[in-house]
Amino acid sequence: MYALEGSVFIAGAAVQWLRDGLGIIGAAKEIEALARSVPDSGGAQFVPALSGLGAPHWDAGARGLICGITRGTTRAHLARATLDAIAYSVNDVVAAMREDLGTPIERLRVDGGAVENDLLLELQAGVSGLTVERPLDLESTARGAAMLAGLGAGIYADGRDAAKIVKLDRAFPATMREEERASRLSAWHDAVARARSTQD
Repeated sequence: MYALEGSVFIAGAAVQWLRDGLGIIGAAKEIEALARSVPDSGGAQFVPALSGLGAPHWDAGARGLICGITRGTTRAHLARATLDAIAYSVNDVVAAMREDLGTPIERLRVDGGAVENDLLLELQAGVSGLTVERPLDLESTARGAAMLAGLGAGIYADGRDAAKIVKLDRAFPATMREEERASRLSAWHDAVARARSTQD
């Protein structure tokens, strides 16, 4: 069996930076309500290259960037831009995997603390054009280790049998119009190009 892996260096940590570095929110869970208070980021883009850019850019010298702000930009717009950035960063990895696989990706299963945020998963489904599935148990690493142990012990017949223990909490369908998706991703890639230390 083979797997593809891609690293997004800063995802949930971008929310922590809004909390600890800028004081925009008092607790990470506050970001969803704040971001929902505006319809979109108002043109603001945040590239969270706070420790460089991971896959598929691999630019350790890239630096974080906030652009597209105006006098009307509020902390709510920055909160929304942060959730957008997480979704865009994950989409960059998904797009690279689609290209490497040469076959369609049908769905995206997610885990970790950040996926408690419904708005983030709605955005992720939209920009990726995929149904995003959130399991009831958000810690996939521990569950994966248990599944492998079960396979080794003969509790499960094969990987498909072991996968049956995954129970879904909710699926988020891709509802974003293609024109909007293309426009958002174009603006994101322009912002990423500005954040890069090297040009392709």
